[in-house]
Amino acid sequence: MRAAIYFTPPADAPLTRLAADWLGRDAFDGAAARPLDAERAAIVAEPARYGFHATMKAPFRLADDASLPALDEAFAAFCDAHAAPTISRLALRRIAQFFALVPDETEPALDKLAGECVRGFERFRAPLSTREWERRRPETLTTRQRRHLEDWGYPHVFEDFRFHMTLTGRVPDEAAAPIQATLARHFELVLGQPLPVDGLALFVEPEPGGPFVVHSRHPLRSQP
Repeated sequence: MRAAIYFTPPADAPLTRLAADWLGRDAFDGAAARPLDAERAAIVAEPARYGFHATMKAPFRLADDASLPALDEAFAAFCDAHAAPTISRLALRRIAQFFALVPDETEPALDKLAGECVRGFERFRAPLSTREWERRRPETLTTRQRRHLEDWGYPHVFEDFRFHMTLTGRVPDEAAAPIQATLARHFELVLGQPLPVDGLALFVEPEPGGPFVVHSRHPLRSQP
């Protein structure tokens, strides 16, 4: 089993419902949201398995002396102690050949929260196995990203973090424009709108290669 700390909106939020409809799967109950045609299913297969989310602390195996109940207890306390930032405007972007929803501009409070998630739950993380290390293709990383991978089990943290909620797998250049247009229509109601990051979720992967599901979601403290 692996655990991960993600942001996802509440189960009944309009963005959650739009994302479940797009991905064909709801991570809150693990059920299929609706059947997808073969073309869409191929495009969304990877993000659908992980569930709609933005990574705050990437998936990790639990350390030998850790347990899921202990992690969830610490997670609830962490959320209660940290203020909820808000994304000023949500945007659709293509990042390294995949599409995602991202903040339209830099959000320092959000970046800070992600860094605190990385540090705050490190004691629960088992060291990377050789297979996990190799899967990250360290030879393709920058020196700093490789150091992050060694220290934190994931290369895209701190200076290399970018908040994003993935909507597709890799999309070839020739297919990018029509898919972007389809996504813009599908998410029209939320694009350009603020998004409160009002809670974080503990996702779990019960078995290797299986779909991730929401184990719990805890509210972040309201801004004073």
